[in-house]
Amino acid sequence: MEKQQEILNFLGLARRAGKVSLGFDAAAEAVTKHKAKLIIIASDISERTRGAVLKNAETANVKVIVSAIPMENLGTAVGKLTGIVSVNDEGFVRKLQKLFGE
Repeated sequence: MEKQQEILNFLGLARRAGKVSLGFDAAAEAVTKHKAKLIIIASDISERTRGAVLKNAETANVKVIVSAIPMENLGTAVGKLTGIVSVNDEGFVRKLQKLFGE
């Protein structure tokens, strides 16, 4: 659980730094505008939404991490109930990939 908390804290920092897009529409827009560097999906997001995000990200060649973090915890970390977070900064992405063990 400690690793998950570290990830959530870091996502909160990225949010405060203005380096994330939250929610399906904002993440899709970030992908379309080539701003998204990484998409993180909550563990309990609907299959339909997960499929749409994966397809969208694959088309734009954006890496996706399907996390073990539930929407409620993800939302608490970033200040908005969401199951999808687009990370739009390469530095934050490198650190998150390390935290996720990617």
